Amino acid sequence: MKIMGQDGKIRVKNLNLYYNKFQALYDINTEFKQNRVTALIGPSGCGKSSFLRTINRLNELIEGTTTEGQIYLDKMPIYDKDLDVVNLRKRVGMVFQKPSVFPFSIYENVAYGPKIHGIKDRSHLDEIVEKSLKAANLWQEIAGRLNSPAVRLSGGQQQRLVIARVLAVEPEVILMDEPASALDPISTARLEELITELKNSYTIVIVTHNMQQAARVSDYTGFFLNGQLVEFNTTDELFVNPRDKRTEDYITGRFG
Repeated sequence: MKIMGQDGKIRVKNLNLYYNKFQALYDINTEFKQNRVTALIGPSGCGKSSFLRTINRLNELIEGTTTEGQIYLDKMPIYDKDLDVVNLRKRVGMVFQKPSVFPFSIYENVAYGPKIHGIKDRSHLDEIVEKSLKAANLWQEIAGRLNSPAVRLSGGQQQRLVIARVLAVEPEVILMDEPASALDPISTARLEELITELKNSYTIVIVTHNMQQAARVSDYTGFFLNGQLVEFNTTDELFVNPRDKRTEDYITGRFG
């Protein structure tokens, strides 16, 4: 089932993805609403992460990738040949499975993106760094050591630093690929609280193997299987009253 309407931040139309001759995604049609969290669930290798990377064209970094169909960010078709991909990835930020901090200070990690986009004024950068760290719920923990190496932070802090780095370039959409899989339960809980807060300002799409996490943080959930979007609905409806037998079998643990 597709939830369609007039307030979709991202609309996916007839999307197919190939890695050379292997078809990874089959005719995906769906929509993600603004200021909502959408979780993508399904067994390993079902196409969740491949689909996530189509939303900011990261799959194009893999040789032999072909994408058919179209994705609209607001009304902008992101697969148009003349599209500025750098600007797209500024509007659509990405948080990966393992925290990918740069070998710089905490401050320079957050300031990196704004600098790349031309901001050089130190006072402006200071404002961006503080605002981004506060938005990522990290400021109080590290405000006194911004010049310390980012690699000294704990895993959970590093992941929130990565989120701050994404926020620093003022995206509209945040993609998260298994962002809590490498974190301990306390850090995971903090991250989930942060996701709930961030949806007030951003549209979030999160890939997770953890169905309990999907149920806790998302407004909508999509179930992927063998490269197909089998079912898409509000999270409550999909978990309580799945319409497809394959969805029911997966969420009840019969496979996956």
